[in-house]
Amino acid sequence: MKQIIFLLASVLLLLSGCGAEKKVVVAKPRMIPSWYSNPPQSNEKELYALGEGKNQKEAITNALSFMASTLSVSISSTFDASTTVREGSINSNDSIYKSKTTSIVKEIRISSYRVLQSKSLGFKRYAVLVKSNKRELFLSMKKEIEQNFLIIEQEEKKLKNVDAITKLAFYREKKKSLQNLPNTLLVMNVLNPEFYGDDYIRKTQEISSSYQEIIQNISFSITANSAAANLKSVVAKGISAKHLKINKRKGKMHFNIHVTSHIIKAQSYGFTLARSEISIVTKDYRGVVVGSNAINLVGQSSQGYEIAKQNVSYRLNAKIDEEGIARVLGLDI
Repeated sequence: MKQIIFLLASVLLLLSGCGAEKKVVVAKPRMIPSWYSNPPQSNEKELYALGEGKNQKEAITNALSFMASTLSVSISSTFDASTTVREGSINSNDSIYKSKTTSIVKEIRISSYRVLQSKSLGFKRYAVLVKSNKRELFLSMKKEIEQNFLIIEQEEKKLKNVDAITKLAFYREKKKSLQNLPNTLLVMNVLNPEFYGDDYIRKTQEISSSYQEIIQNISFSITANSAAANLKSVVAKGISAKHLKINKRKGKMHFNIHVTSHIIKAQSYGFTLARSEISIVTKDYRGVVVGSNAINLVGQSSQGYEIAKQNVSYRLNAKIDEEGIARVLGLDI
């Protein structure tokens, strides 16, 4: 009996405690640090930049983008943020935070920098103060460019005995990797007015010239078995779209694309089907296979088998438009 009375008393005590008035926790407004409201200004030797973001990584990225923009780099960026906060509240649902950042940034690598300050401002806002020494930044950019060209020169020496398509892919990739070099050189000239980078421009032009020379001299011919005769023009169209020549040359810069198709006639739901197994093989002047691909396409028509076979051509053309001729051929062109 005593145990029952004790249990009832415990329950009543617990219920009375649950009914007690809850305390409202009120957060103090966050203090804005002085380095944020009054950041140091860049000078002849040092660069400073503030950045905001939803986390520290994004804040640093935005700070470096702003730092690059102060170095006469072509950067277009907009930042639009508005915050409405019920002061003193710690409930995130009481805040409306809108942030839109749009940046078109030429990819300038600023790898020499230090994060001097970082702080969470609350409500998905993070701020950082970044510093970079101009001389150290210049030397780091110069070293990175020289290392890049050294790697290109070493890889270029290995191209003597490879086919023209491999060379084309190499120079295309390197040309693309150097497309932002003029902007980097502009930054370096701002950091060091005595620097112009003419030697780097010359090397870049040599790579571009090597690429253009291959484009002008490489050529392809296309052969096919009887079942794939209507596919030749489709492949030729894809090749021409890459500004590559189609002719019947011979030599080290010439390649032959052979297309074969095996078709099976079928019927389905009132349609005539042409199930086509397509093989595409590309060989160099020595007869060595440099690329290949196998594709299964099904043409269909309600007007007969010949139209269904023509529909295979339409589907191959659509595949080339969607994936690109390089992927369809299995070639890096």
